[in-house]
Amino acid sequence: MNSGKPSNRGTYRPVDLARRHGLSAQAVRNYEREGFLPPAQRTPTGYRRFTEAHATALSAYLALVMGHGYAAGGEIMRAVNRGEIDTALRTIDESHALLRRDRETLDAVEAAVVTLTDTVPAPRHRDGVPISVLAHRLGVRPATLRKWELAGVLQPHRATTGHRVYAADDVRDAELAHLLRRGGYRLDHIAAVLRQVRHAGGAEPLAASIAQWRERLTERGRAMLTGAARLAEHLDHRERQPPRALTSEAKTTTLSE
Repeated sequence: MNSGKPSNRGTYRPVDLARRHGLSAQAVRNYEREGFLPPAQRTPTGYRRFTEAHATALSAYLALVMGHGYAAGGEIMRAVNRGEIDTALRTIDESHALLRRDRETLDAVEAAVVTLTDTVPAPRHRDGVPISVLAHRLGVRPATLRKWELAGVLQPHRATTGHRVYAADDVRDAELAHLLRRGGYRLDHIAAVLRQVRHAGGAEPLAASIAQWRERLTERGRAMLTGAARLAEHLDHRERQPPRALTSEAKTTTLSE
């Protein structure tokens, strides 16, 4: 590695960019190789030479990852480096839509937890209840419960006879699903809510984690704002100083670094 050699004015070595963000020089090389940064030019001896465009691209990529995740952040930067700005913005739109859905899910969970804590507990049967009993309790058809199961909303056990058996937790899930359906929520959305309830171990433990969940969504939203700002800076820089055409050295594959 050539970390001991000074950079020329206006150019950077991998280690120079790495130090700005607490990365390794190899990480910077990997980002360029994977398309997260524009292609770097090479010196006659094969060393990479980065410019300010690479510096702004690296800042944008790292910020985007914090808000959108590694997969989306990489997809955004690859699209930008291909000159496909609309594709990059579409990926950002999809990520924001996902965040909005997560917020709606949290709102639904919060409302459902309040309702569940005020609801009379479901009667407990040692072996659970059959689908007919649960359907009657909710005032729906058994076919509705089967549809919810196919959508991943309910997860009843099967008796040795093959019939569905709903334990107390399954009845709770069905009541929550019924509540959310009356509120106009889609089945896939309800399935996501119930996964959170099951993961937390019930409504009461979930209520205690709602504040932390909302805080994480807020942090993600703010990180998206930072990512948008860094990406805008990079795009502005690209417009002011279009990337130079790759020289023959830039196209050379070498292990000299």
